[in-house]
Amino acid sequence: MAIHKLNFGEFDEIDYDLIAIHTTLEDYRLAYFINQKLHVNLNKSIKEIQITDKEGEVHFSRFHYYEKKKDISWDLIQNINEVIQKKKEDNQSLFTNFDIEVAKKVYMIPEFKKVNYFLKIENSEDDTNLLKIQSELNSIDQIAASYIVEINKIKSKNNLIF
Repeated sequence: MAIHKLNFGEFDEIDYDLIAIHTTLEDYRLAYFINQKLHVNLNKSIKEIQITDKEGEVHFSRFHYYEKKKDISWDLIQNINEVIQKKKEDNQSLFTNFDIEVAKKVYMIPEFKKVNYFLKIENSEDDTNLLKIQSELNSIDQIAASYIVEINKIKSKNNLIF
């Protein structure tokens, strides 16, 4: 009888690059400027990224583009979202038994709380020049900063699997 072994190291292979973007732009406006600069066609995806957190289910917006010629997938992902929770106020005062709505910020990748968006580039070959992409992103006036993220240092990289 033959013995089959699975090497889980093969499944842990990272085949994408990640660029962090700091901006105050709305997601659709940022996608527009990225489309202009990088000559891609990011479109709003109906499949938002859903993450279950201690606050419940959280949805993050996503813009997607698949480049057939080079077999590259581009995703612009929202990192910060707000969850509104209703809390019952139990103190004994004139205004008892009323609900308070509390907004709490939730992060897709909590290690980068200052980052507004991530640009995830999957299946990128060596011919995809990340430094050039970063330079083009930094040339957009509304982007304060962008930089390449070292994926091996991210603890919550499972959130990037979608």
